[in-house]
Amino acid sequence: MKADIHPKYHDCQVSCACGNKFVTRSVKTEIRTDICAACHPYYTGAQKFVDTAGRVDKFLKRYGKKDAAKA
Repeated sequence: MKADIHPKYHDCQVSCACGNKFVTRSVKTEIRTDICAACHPYYTGAQKFVDTAGRVDKFLKRYGKKDAAKA
């Protein structure tokens, strides 16, 4: 392998907008991100499904059971 062609790889401080901070290794010394695993809705279980314009009811009426559409 050629010498001196690889970038420097060192500890990196990652900080999220929610205030979570952790250390990893990267070619950068600092990374700032908007969302992380501590605040992402998919990982925290706070994900909500929003019914826009009654699409769920329309689907249940068309393809669902007859009792589910009435409920």
